[in-house]
Amino acid sequence: MASQALQSSSTSVTERASAAYTTFVIAVLGTVKFALYLAFSGRYDYFRDELYYIACSHHLSFGYVDQPPLIAVAVWLERMLFGESLHALRLFAALSGIALIALTVLIAREMGGRKLALWLAGISVMAGPIFLSLGYLITMNSFEHVLWAACAYCVVRYINTRNPHYWLWFGLWAGMGLETKYAITVFGVGIVIGLLLTSERKVFLQPWIWLGGAIALLIFLPNLLWNIHYHWPFVELMHNIRASGRDVVLSPLQFLAQQILLAGPVLAPVWLAGILWLMFSHDGGRFRVLGWTFLTVVIVFLVLHGKNYYSMPAYPMAFAAGGVAVERGLARIKVPVIGYAYIVLILVGAAWVAPMLIPVFSIDHYLAYQKKWLFKPPAAEHSHERSPLPQTYSDQFGWEEIVQATAYAYSELTPEERKDCAVFAQDYGSAGAIDFFGPKYGLPKVLSAHQSYYLWGPRNYTGNCMVILADRRERMEELFERVEYITTSAPNPYALEQQLPIYICRGAKFGSLQKLWPSIKKWN
Repeated sequence: MASQALQSSSTSVTERASAAYTTFVIAVLGTVKFALYLAFSGRYDYFRDELYYIACSHHLSFGYVDQPPLIAVAVWLERMLFGESLHALRLFAALSGIALIALTVLIAREMGGRKLALWLAGISVMAGPIFLSLGYLITMNSFEHVLWAACAYCVVRYINTRNPHYWLWFGLWAGMGLETKYAITVFGVGIVIGLLLTSERKVFLQPWIWLGGAIALLIFLPNLLWNIHYHWPFVELMHNIRASGRDVVLSPLQFLAQQILLAGPVLAPVWLAGILWLMFSHDGGRFRVLGWTFLTVVIVFLVLHGKNYYSMPAYPMAFAAGGVAVERGLARIKVPVIGYAYIVLILVGAAWVAPMLIPVFSIDHYLAYQKKWLFKPPAAEHSHERSPLPQTYSDQFGWEEIVQATAYAYSELTPEERKDCAVFAQDYGSAGAIDFFGPKYGLPKVLSAHQSYYLWGPRNYTGNCMVILADRRERMEELFERVEYITTSAPNPYALEQQLPIYICRGAKFGSLQKLWPSIKKWN
């Protein structure tokens, strides 16, 4: 499809950058992105969610309580091909970041962008704060952004070429998006609204867009059936999260302010110009469906009190349009040099905030830099507020200390006790750490009732002996005859999860662990 993007369309070739120049821009920016990954992705340690994804990759399934299956499949493939080092685990995230740059540049070209537009669009999704962080950790967001951009690219290509087969490609990428993160449904709703509100609505009278929808549904079907079979775990999870007040709820003004912060304050004129160009200009009006899509995404997540980053995958298409809008605006006043000076300003701003998003410094040096030059990013969850570091950094520390303390407690058991003594962790972070680091300390696979660990069950343990992390003593004494405190995991000033008390509990009062299991489910 990328090669097709470099062919002639209804937009005159003389009005946009050449194929060779487009390839050059993508190559330069992609090389910079990959160099950042090579230089910094292995500097700290495994992120909480990465440890969980590794655990999920050992339990491949059509679904998980808190996510569709694609992330686990990706991690499984990385483990099989490259191993479990940090660089190996994060390779696909880096490649997705490069693909996002490429697609954004291609969208800008399809919209009629020349040289400045391509550089401005590509640099925006390389240097914007949220995008800087995408190639550094492997998360669902790493793939989500590029799949939204692939869908947007298909829409633009269809508008330019009137080749209905692009709706089949759209369905493919949308289906993959549904297997990555359910939030792409909001993007899909936005596309439908955009089509209905523009002259493109006639596509609904043709079979191709419906066939694309069928492809998306077919790809999503295994996960849909999985959710039905397990009585919609994700819906229950979202309900529990809202009821618990776990997430920080933003006012509309806070949400919009944090949109500017995450996309980059210096970059705000680019995406704002892009939306205005799409919604109100004659040239941009051809692609107005994407303007309506962007507005729908932002409004829906604002109204539903979504986390501040939920709408970020919509920004690459806005940056692509913004690159074209800024380029044409500067061409009218005949001062294109301002555009290149603006790019320098963007890069300077990116260098300033990069230590907050990429581990450029040691932690001690980072904290000194943050105190002098930066601010702590806004927390998405209340539990993140207690750390002096951004959550993506703090959740890379403290895990091995927890595993070491757990191993010490486990060593207090007799060989006979170990045959039927389970290790139980309260959340998927510490559970994932024990599963990953535990074998070298002689620990068995962990049990937990948190998220998908609950579905993996208590295995064959009776529950008569358990090493339990971080539970309330009163609760444990209700369930066991004897509760013995053993140790507390070592403190780590940078970690969110640290100093966990660890107990050995003996003599189950609850019968069997299989019988107790449904009552301890923890989806939050």
